[in-house]
Amino acid sequence: MKKFAMAAAAGIIGGGLVTTQFVGPLLAQEDMQSASVYEQLDLFGDIFERIRAQYVEEVDESDLIEAAIDGMLTSLDPHSSYLSPEDAADMRVQTRGQFGGLGIEVTQEEGFVKVVSPMDGTPADAAGIMAGDFITAVDGESLLGLTLDEAVELMRGPVGSEITVTVVREETVEPFDVSIVRDTIRLTAVRTRTEGDSVVLRVTTFNDQTYGNLSEGLAEQVEAAGGMENVNGFVLDLRNNPGGLLDQAIRVSDAFLEEGEIVSTRGREAADSDRYQARPGDLAEGKPIVVLINGGSASASEIVAGALQDHRRAIVVGTQSFGKGSVQTVMPLRGDAAMRLTTARYYTPSGRSIQALGISPDIIVQQPRVDPTATEAEEEETPQFRSEADLRGALDNDSLSPEELEQLESDRARAEAAAALREEDYQLAYAIDILKGLSALGPARQ
Repeated sequence: MKKFAMAAAAGIIGGGLVTTQFVGPLLAQEDMQSASVYEQLDLFGDIFERIRAQYVEEVDESDLIEAAIDGMLTSLDPHSSYLSPEDAADMRVQTRGQFGGLGIEVTQEEGFVKVVSPMDGTPADAAGIMAGDFITAVDGESLLGLTLDEAVELMRGPVGSEITVTVVREETVEPFDVSIVRDTIRLTAVRTRTEGDSVVLRVTTFNDQTYGNLSEGLAEQVEAAGGMENVNGFVLDLRNNPGGLLDQAIRVSDAFLEEGEIVSTRGREAADSDRYQARPGDLAEGKPIVVLINGGSASASEIVAGALQDHRRAIVVGTQSFGKGSVQTVMPLRGDAAMRLTTARYYTPSGRSIQALGISPDIIVQQPRVDPTATEAEEEETPQFRSEADLRGALDNDSLSPEELEQLESDRARAEAAAALREEDYQLAYAIDILKGLSALGPARQ
């Protein structure tokens, strides 16, 4: 026992010696870091004064400070930025679903402005701007070397004014110009319709209106179909949806999940982490769901797609999503300004981060693209094959009743409508075909 007591005492003394040896250097290191920070701040003040006093032209001091703040934030990642009072006001308006502009969500990649997605029904969408396009110039002025905020400022302007953007697209050899007329952007967060027996829920953005629009639109379509028993499933179309509010992504995911984790966010400190759980209730009442995504599906869209995919609640169809797996917090500053700061990463229920990776579809389906520089070629004539019914003197089919013939004609009309949709939107038609196949297997297989 005496030997054990001595050993314990030696351990305590040793621990004290270790502490004595390392506390001093650690405190000294912290002091040196603080001194270095103050030196850098003094350097900043010195440079600021020299610019103000000696620059070739008189400068606005507040503009200099704002540029310095913005530079500090944008050096962190593409999504952190300073919001002037005007920009902060614009952002608050955008989350309510109405603002002025072209209708595109953009980011910056290696100094170039890249389109995350055009928004449905906006001037950019109508002009043929696509997700993945690079905008290299505005009205002939190059965007190379500008910050993202500066590039966006060039694209802004009065409603009704025209702008010409130079676009580089992967499939085209040469850059091409696109003329767009600026307009007031009124976003309808969710558009709903029925294709055959399938309800299509087109979610264009995640703003304050999204969940309300979704639940109301879904109920209206189901009622118009005569009840849920007449619906074979739902297509949740998240293509070219640039994201938006985290709470709306959680509510939309929760709308189709009975239980389980929807998403988790992890910040710098453990205390900054959160987990969001689904509550009982499924608006689709267990019917099959196909989620459509593409390279323009980002952030909140990826949260929804990832949650439904991980819980095997939906089949994800399309192409790889954008891969924005970070959460930004908007922090008010003095004078009505604000800053957007990346404060956390988010993870799908299985614990995967989609940052820079995106959501991989269960079934990859490419959407055929149109080359905007191609001239309108003459359409090739499709060979018209004759059927038995076209032959002179062919026997009639007398095995079908009038009701069966009517049903046959109805089925044929649906098939023709599906073929037309395939020409118009191949990915959506593919999603609806999946729902038809699942419906044909019966409830036991759904």
